Amino acid sequence: MNNSNRKKAISVLSGGLDSTVATSLLVKDYDIHAVTFDYGQRSVKMEIRSSMAICEELGMEHTVIKLPWLTQLGGSALTSKDEIPKLEADQLDDKEVCDETARKVWVPGRNVVFTAIALSFAEAEDAEKIIVGWDLEEAATFPDNSKEFLDAFNNVLEIGSLDDVQIEAPLIRMHKENIVKLGDKIGAPMQLSYSCYMGGEEHCGWCESCMRRKRAFKSANVEDKTQYRDK
Repeated sequence: MNNSNRKKAISVLSGGLDSTVATSLLVKDYDIHAVTFDYGQRSVKMEIRSSMAICEELGMEHTVIKLPWLTQLGGSALTSKDEIPKLEADQLDDKEVCDETARKVWVPGRNVVFTAIALSFAEAEDAEKIIVGWDLEEAATFPDNSKEFLDAFNNVLEIGSLDDVQIEAPLIRMHKENIVKLGDKIGAPMQLSYSCYMGGEEHCGWCESCMRRKRAFKSANVEDKTQYRDK
């Protein structure tokens, strides 16, 4: 899909549902170079596998970036042997409960680091966009997914970059149900995406990320082709 006459973009692609739909939405307009980060997360092998499959499906260049120092900072159940929080379906909209689970899986400065590295790629490759999958549902407990964070980071880029680079977050005002509806409408390869915190061949079906994924497909009335161990 590489074409020197087309505009360029960098996608921060975790292989998850949100980044898959966000990237798919813009792939017709840009030559996209997707970057996936290995920061020692439990699910790294599956995230890389999914990202590679998505890039092959969409005809995009793909690079894996290793950040071993981020693993060593600790503090997150995603990068340690600490127990991954388990939620029931009726707790997904309980702000107090979800704030607590978010603290347990929070990776220090993750989106700040990822987006700053994506800027380096954008400047080096004359790309005008950095595509991210930040969304409204995640922003409720993860402030680095919020519209305020997006606006603030774009202000930093306006001041701190010699090039005209902007972060594009097409899902920033959307909940996951509508993200799935959008993905279905545009033919995003959501079946190739991977959301589970646990990192198994199949989605665990009970971590918060899996629970939100299952609810989104069910609420959107879109077939969920995800393989879950615990349905």
